Amino acid sequence: MDEKIEIAQALISKWDVSPNSSSLYCNITNLFAADNRYEAKQYLNSIHDLQAAMQYYISHEPTSENLVLAQGLMQIAIKRLEREFYIILKSNRQHLDPESVSRASRSSVSEFEDESEDEEESRAGEDSISEVERVSMSAMEDLKAISECMISAGYGKECIKIYKNIRKSIVDEALYHLNVDSRLSFAQIQKMDWEVLEVKIKTWLNAVKVAVKTLFYGERILCDQVFSSSPAMRESCFADITGEGALSLFVFPENVAKCKKAPERMFRTLDLYEAIADLWPEIESIFDLESTSTVKQQAINSLIKLGEAVRAILTEFESAISKDHSKAAVPGGGIHPLTRYVMNYITFLTDYSGILADILADWPLPVLSSLPEAYFGSPFSDDGTINSAISTRLAWLILVMLCKLDGGAEIYKDAALSYLFLANNLQYVVNKVQKSNLKFLHGDEWIEKHEARVRQYVSNYERMGWSKVFATLPDINDNQMTTQQVTECFNSFNSSFEEAYNKQASWVVSDSKLRDQIKLSVARKLVPAYREFYEKYRQVVVRKEGIVRFAPDDLDNYFSDLLFGTGGSSTHLSSSSSLSSISSSPSHSRGGRSH
Repeated sequence: MDEKIEIAQALISKWDVSPNSSSLYCNITNLFAADNRYEAKQYLNSIHDLQAAMQYYISHEPTSENLVLAQGLMQIAIKRLEREFYIILKSNRQHLDPESVSRASRSSVSEFEDESEDEEESRAGEDSISEVERVSMSAMEDLKAISECMISAGYGKECIKIYKNIRKSIVDEALYHLNVDSRLSFAQIQKMDWEVLEVKIKTWLNAVKVAVKTLFYGERILCDQVFSSSPAMRESCFADITGEGALSLFVFPENVAKCKKAPERMFRTLDLYEAIADLWPEIESIFDLESTSTVKQQAINSLIKLGEAVRAILTEFESAISKDHSKAAVPGGGIHPLTRYVMNYITFLTDYSGILADILADWPLPVLSSLPEAYFGSPFSDDGTINSAISTRLAWLILVMLCKLDGGAEIYKDAALSYLFLANNLQYVVNKVQKSNLKFLHGDEWIEKHEARVRQYVSNYERMGWSKVFATLPDINDNQMTTQQVTECFNSFNSSFEEAYNKQASWVVSDSKLRDQIKLSVARKLVPAYREFYEKYRQVVVRKEGIVRFAPDDLDNYFSDLLFGTGGSSTHLSSSSSLSSISSSPSHSRGGRSH
């Protein structure tokens, strides 16, 4: 034992940093520098030897002067290790950043372990490690060796005090640079304009991924590595270093969730929910310690409050649809702004189908029992999983909007235009469903049902808008018509066609496919019937100028120009229109469109 103390005294005195030390060398050189790797290992071994000697003398020779000497040397050695521990943490800050630590941990190689027999293979493996990783690994191993030595010698508190002070400042500074404002209270957030708060949310969404996947993850790895010999100290360090910052980070979404439940806040609320849900496996793994359970609970609380906020916002959104007070008729029976807003909103919601299914799973609609299930589509997705929660909720919102539009159609004094308005808006809804994820939520049955309703609206439009024109054409098999009757038929057709055309010149069908279908349907019913009448009786009144004002082909040209919503003078028909003026250019089309 005397020999061990003597050897330890020589080495410890060499690196003595106490004020009474005469050694200048030790104050300007780091014991754990690259050039001193072997001596650093010997230094740690000498402390273990001192500890063994002290235990021996306490048991066998408690009054020995060597025990006093060993205790004094231990104090000097611990002071040196504290200094080295501090220097390594401070000087290797860049190499001990969370990202470098996480990379280095995956290829950890102990610098203090003896080289393997196959030295070439070992060195070849190290060559693939970057210089940053190599420095990080070396620093972590040095810190680990020092902590183990200090803890073993009974100086663990001194060790973790240094570690906590330095690492907590690093974590707090990193969160600051991520723009995580830990000082924001709920009262402050509640008073913010939405535009300002939305910027804060975007910042948080970027910060939380870095904080969890890199900052907290890397810090957990570093704590686990450095204090691997003491689970209690490892847990204490990690909790004290990250707990405050993590709680501040995860309380922000809960505070946002408790603010105003306006429809425009839906998607940022869902973004917050999705961010936590996606990161939950990492959060649960990183903060799995008893002392960090409050962090996990805060993340869970935020998820719960965000889910409640989403349901409240959906309720508010439905209420806003029901209370829409827009009284002005949409020109030409086009797409109502409410239709565009609601369908765009619902379409965006489908981007969050996964998390919405979770949020809405236990939130049934109370009125479903009184409505046919077929209206809402199949409660099963293509893979057989139940998706009724989200599909039913979104189908219900569409139904609420369509009911509102039914009331809006009553604004139009012309029945044909009201049906055109309904056809336009329902076709827009169907198109939005077909071209988005709503198609997979609602299913083909839902689409087919609503397409059938569009066709019914179109049929009603044709009947109300063109029935008077159809009624002017006589039965072609009636061979007893007099010249006067033929004249009256032509005059009636001219006036009723002009009236229908002029009235509908400003009407619009936004969907090009539907527009062509409507015009083709009307033309197929009207033009052939008129052609037969025209061919059979035109000669009867040929000498009466202005009686026959439309050739059958001209009707096609006029139809081709309808339902674009132009409504200009170029499309207006009047009693001055004549067969000769139109027939001079058979391919003429009103408004510049060729047939």
